[in-house]
This record gives sequence, structure tokens and C-alpha cells, in this order.
Amino acid sequence: MSNPFSQVTPEILELSALCERNSTIDPTLYDKFDVKRGLRDLSGKGVLTGLTEISEIVSSKIIDGKEHPCEGKLYYQGIDVEKMVEGFIRENRFGFEEVAYLLMFGELPNAQELDRFNQILTNYRSLPTNFVRDIIMKAPSHDMMNTLARSVLTMYAYDDYGNDTSLSNVLRQSLQLLAVFPLLSVYGYHTFCHYHENKSLFIHPPKPELSTAENILHILRPDSHYTPLEAKILDVALILHAEHGGGNNSSFTVHVVTSSGTDTYSSIAAAIGSLKGPRHGGANIKVMQMFEDMKANIRDWTDEASVADYLKRLLNKEAFDRAGLIYGMGHAVYSLSDPRANVLRKFVESLSKEKNRTEEFQLYSLVERLGPEIIGEQRRIYKGVSANVDFYSGFVYNLLDLPLQLYTPLFAIARIAGWSAHRLEEIVNGGRIIRPAYKSVSERREYTPLEER
Repeated sequence: MSNPFSQVTPEILELSALCERNSTIDPTLYDKFDVKRGLRDLSGKGVLTGLTEISEIVSSKIIDGKEHPCEGKLYYQGIDVEKMVEGFIRENRFGFEEVAYLLMFGELPNAQELDRFNQILTNYRSLPTNFVRDIIMKAPSHDMMNTLARSVLTMYAYDDYGNDTSLSNVLRQSLQLLAVFPLLSVYGYHTFCHYHENKSLFIHPPKPELSTAENILHILRPDSHYTPLEAKILDVALILHAEHGGGNNSSFTVHVVTSSGTDTYSSIAAAIGSLKGPRHGGANIKVMQMFEDMKANIRDWTDEASVADYLKRLLNKEAFDRAGLIYGMGHAVYSLSDPRANVLRKFVESLSKEKNRTEEFQLYSLVERLGPEIIGEQRRIYKGVSANVDFYSGFVYNLLDLPLQLYTPLFAIARIAGWSAHRLEEIVNGGRIIRPAYKSVSERREYTPLEER
């Protein structure tokens, strides 16, 4: 029997049609009034709405006064992310915590500062008494992002200084959220599995000596077992997802909501709601589902003609979800390459060998090569198209045997570092509520008394 609470009644359908009819705006008016839809101009470049020192995305270079596409680069506080990852791997250590420090404080920590920072996170890596029982285990959701948002909002009730927006208090709240996001996400997933899939419930407490990446695998897996390569690759994925400029949807949401003067929990919950969307953090799930459909419908994964035909059918809305998209291809800023995808590709290859799944990696590589060519043939595009971070991140999580329900929460576990940095930056440099303009295009009408309508 369907839940009456969730039913769309005939009355709602009728009102929905009315809403659509009277809410549709003539598309030509956007050009007439030079409206930058999505805060982007016609070439896809974002409208400049703020300044930041936290991170920089580079996708073009100026040569002889003209803009030319270049290989994509990502900088955290001016430092090349690819170089940082290379350093962490060469020094055989985990780097996500160091990156979080860099994003929030603007400089790399020395060994003593990093130890102190890790100790702070360790001390904060616990939830209030009975929080798991009273909050996470009550009304478990099918969507872990909703569970995460609810948990974050509820933490406000446990904070005696929830409304204090002074820099030091917001920093304290930010570090606590950075520490507990893995617990909120993974415990929420275990609760979902127990109540909705009738699986055993287990709650592993985090271990103080483990990194964020190690603790995620430790509290997620029933036997807490993981290999060093698995933990290192998850750490790299967290680093690459930690931040991506102030203009991405969820980070911009943090700036907008923070500018109103509201509390940290409300600001971060709003960002979680943004990240949940399939056009933002949920994109890697679509990539995985697309590849599952592709593998089921192509007999020989090495046959270029068959793969190319499938990709064409995707674009023509004849395959998968019939949305006309090759998921994981293209980015709002990058054109020739997404540096995050470049980094992940290297590690995916090694992990696919460890997991004996090299055939799937070869299929991904083939789609990565053919996709831009086919998109260029089938569509008018204003800039280059390349694989984005979502193209490989879902495959990475799948190789790590991570459940699909945690793909987007893992993004949030990483991005809370960037969100916190942007909230702190807005508090330090803000002072004005962010309020862009919307032009009304409705016609003026006289009020009609009820009996005359």
C-alpha cells in the first residue's frame, strides 16, 4: 500500500499544470535583457561575483592578447594539487588532513603544526552521547545525503554556542564537522542497510591513530580490513574533491547563505543540499550507472565500433536514461583536461590490476578517447570536451567496494574542508548579504474581487 503522505493526487496534478503554465518565461527574454543564465555568459564563462584566495582553476592562457585553451590546472592556495599529490605519494603518507589545513589557514603546516591539527581532529572525532541512537537511527532515509544534512542540522541543538558567528567559534564548529562527517555518513549508511535491507547493524568506533581515509574504510567494512593501496587511493580522492573554486554550486551556496549571518550548521546543510544534485556531486553515480548499462549492452568491450555506436545512441537519447548525455564528459570550466581526472586515472590503473578488473579500465579509457570525438561530431560546442573527475571517481569507489549510496557523501566528506574555508573567508571579508538581481517580466494587472473572478 502506498504512503498517503507521498501521493500526488489529481488535485495536485491539476495545480501543477497551472503552475507550469503561469511560470514559464519566454526564452527570448533572456537574450533581450542580456541575462546571464546560470551566472554564465554565452561562452560558458562564469560571471565574476567574488574574490577568493582558497583555490584557482586554470583552463586557458592569454597568448598575444587572445585566450587559448590549455591543459587544466587546479591550485589550492596557490599550490599545484597534482604536485602535492605527487609529494604525498613520494613521501608515503596521507595528505587529506594537510590539504584541509592549507585550505582553511592559507599555508602548509610544518610537522609540529600538522601533528597538533591531527590531534584536534582526533579529539573531535566522536559524536554527542546517544546521537547515533537518537538521531541517525531514527527515521533512516534511503538517501544518505538527506541523512547527512539532517544530522548536521541536529548538531545545532547540541551546541551551546550554535548562533555564535565569531571567527574562532565558526572555526571550532568547522573542525568538528570535518572530523565527524565520516561518522555521520557511514553510520547513516549502516542504519539504512539494517532497517531497509535487513542487514546486520554494526558501529565501529574510529581509531585515533588512523587518517580520515583509513577511518572511513575501518568503520565501513564489517571486518575493518583494507589494503594500503586502497587507503592511499581513497586519500587521493578526498584531496581532489576537497575544493574547486568559489564558483562551484555548493561553495557558492556557502558564501550566499553565510552572507545572511546564519549559523554554521544551516550554511553547511544548504551546501549538502546543493551537492546532492545530479548536476553537481551526484554525477559520478550517473557515470557508474551509464557504464553498467553499457557493459550489459555491448558484447565486446574492446570493439571500438560498438562502443562508438553506444555513445552516439546516448547523445541521440536512444540509450541508458535517454537524457542525451555522456556522463563524466565535459566541464563548465575545463576544456582540454581536468587535472583531477588525470590524477585519478593513474591510480585507477594500478587499483584495477590489484582487483583483476583491467578490462573495465580499458573500457573507461576507450570511452574517454572516443567520447570527445563523438560529442564534437554530434554537437555544437564552444570549447573542448574532456573527461571530468566524476568520470573516474565512481569507478575508483566501485573498485574500493564502496556502496553506491556513499558516493556523494564521500564527496561531502572531502568538500567540507573547502566549504569551511569559504565560510571562514566570507566571515572575514564579507559584510554584505549576497543578493543578485532578478528582473520581473510579468505584466501589470488590476486586482479583481473574488466574486468577479
